[in-house]
Amino acid sequence: MKRRFLTFVLLLVGFLGTSLTAQRVAVVDVNALLNEMPEYKTAQAELDKIASKWRQEISIEMDKVKSMYNKYQAEQVLLSDEVRAQREQEIVDKEKSVMDMQKLRFGPDGDLFKRRQELVKPVQDKVVAAIEDFADDRGFDLILDKGGSAGILFLNEELDKTEDVRKRLRN
Repeated sequence: MKRRFLTFVLLLVGFLGTSLTAQRVAVVDVNALLNEMPEYKTAQAELDKIASKWRQEISIEMDKVKSMYNKYQAEQVLLSDEVRAQREQEIVDKEKSVMDMQKLRFGPDGDLFKRRQELVKPVQDKVVAAIEDFADDRGFDLILDKGGSAGILFLNEELDKTEDVRKRLRN
C-alpha cells in the first residue's frame, strides 16, 4: 500500500513539474504602471477635487445639524412637549438627510464611484490591453497583478479547465 502511494506521489510530482514548466507566468505591478500615466494622474486629481468639494458640502450640512441641536439644547427647558418633539424630529430628519447625501456621494454605487468609472476605467482598460498584447507577443499563459488586488490580469484560455471538471462532475 505504501509503495503504491509513493509511486502515485512521485508520478504526480513528475507530472506537475513538467506541466508547470511548460506554462509561462509573469507578474506586473499595475499600480506602478497607472501612477506613471499622466491621464491617470489627471483623473485622480479631478476625483480628489470632486471628493473634497463633496466632503466640504457634507461637513457644512453636519455643522447645521450640530447648530440645530445646540440651539435645541439651550431652549429645551423653555419649550412645550409638542414643540420639543417637533424640534427633535427636525434634527433627526436633517441628520438623515445629511447621511443620505453622504451615501449618495460616497456609497458603493454613489456618485464618486460612478465618476471614477468614467475617468479611471478607460485608463485601466488601456493598461489591461497593453498587458494582453504583451502576453500574446511573448507567449505568456498567465499574468498576475503584483501591486493590487486584481489577481489574474491575463489568462490563456487553454489553461482554463473548468469545463473539463464540469464534465467529470456530471458523470
